[in-house]
Amino acid sequence: MYYLNIVNAWCVYIYWCLAQSVNKHTTPQQERYYNAMAAHAPTMAVPTDAQLIQAQADLWRHSLCHLTAIALRCAVQLGIPTAIHRLGGTTSLPELVTALSLPPSKTPYLGRVLRLLATSGALASPKEGTYSLVPLSYLLVDGVFIDGEASQKAIVLATTSRHYIEAALGLADWFKKDIAPSPSPFEDVHGATLFEESMALLDPESDKVFHEALAAHDHLGISTILRECHDLFKGVQSLTDCCGGDGTTTRAIVKAFPHIKCNVLDLPKVIEKVPSDGIINYVAGDLFHTIPPAQAVMLKLVLHFWNDEDCINILAQCKKAIPSREMGGKVIVIDIVVGSSSKEMLETQLLVDMLMLVCTRGRQRDENDWSTIFTKAGFSDYKIIKKLGPRGVIEVYP
Repeated sequence: MYYLNIVNAWCVYIYWCLAQSVNKHTTPQQERYYNAMAAHAPTMAVPTDAQLIQAQADLWRHSLCHLTAIALRCAVQLGIPTAIHRLGGTTSLPELVTALSLPPSKTPYLGRVLRLLATSGALASPKEGTYSLVPLSYLLVDGVFIDGEASQKAIVLATTSRHYIEAALGLADWFKKDIAPSPSPFEDVHGATLFEESMALLDPESDKVFHEALAAHDHLGISTILRECHDLFKGVQSLTDCCGGDGTTTRAIVKAFPHIKCNVLDLPKVIEKVPSDGIINYVAGDLFHTIPPAQAVMLKLVLHFWNDEDCINILAQCKKAIPSREMGGKVIVIDIVVGSSSKEMLETQLLVDMLMLVCTRGRQRDENDWSTIFTKAGFSDYKIIKKLGPRGVIEVYP
């Protein structure tokens, strides 16, 4: 008890010091806040030795976890997943060094990188000195298609690029700026939004990677959705895929449901690069202004790039493009629905939300958030068909 009283006294002293150290720019409201905190210092439980030791380990882990992402980037740049795949899916460290044409002197250093990736779950290590692919690293193999879905390595390269990291490092400065409407930290640091033309002029190579990452992000998982959500496209005769890019997702839908007449809507600069295939109707346009009419409109991993007001405007355009609910009209939203009983899945959702905070003006939403924007856009009802990992498949009805 005596020790606790000493700690509490220190807390009071620290808060008093804060109150005394405010500079000449401190407002009267801030002074009152600091004085109030000094007068009502909280009682703090004293950590045990075991808790302090664990806290220090946790602090190191949180402070250094970006190095796991950098190690994964290094593995992608060296072609490690592809090399392991070509060596039969499992290989020894010396075999891998030879296959990658790396200097033998770098063998022990590469082993340390692989050890971290195996511990984090990006690779497996069946026995000491050997490494094999897991589903995560299989997604990073060149030339391998899983149900038509190509390598996801552009996502790793984009999210660990200097542009993303520099934007994240500017987050504290961004919070201190009172600007309306507020640009994203990415725009604030680089003077360009993530996918606009000025970004292409600023750094053409990085812009190419960003668009490749966007395409990989958009198309991953459609085959799983088609298998798991059997009735999602049942009875649908026509569909408009908003921001559908090169039509990879739409082609998978047409393959499963050949009777559906599909439109792909995207910006002119995207559509003009896509060769006509006679199967999909490609439409150059802007989903904020007009959407090709169809029985169903799909927004797959689109809305999280936009703020609530923009999402309401997009959804209002979708509502104009579809018939009544009685005629089968609906909007299909495939996007993250924040909230999971799994700590790992929830952390993934919140990390992607941080990515949206840093790089866009959008955000990830929980079910209440989705319900609010659906209602404000004029829709009468919605139903979450299924949650697949961090994402949800939602039918929204006029």
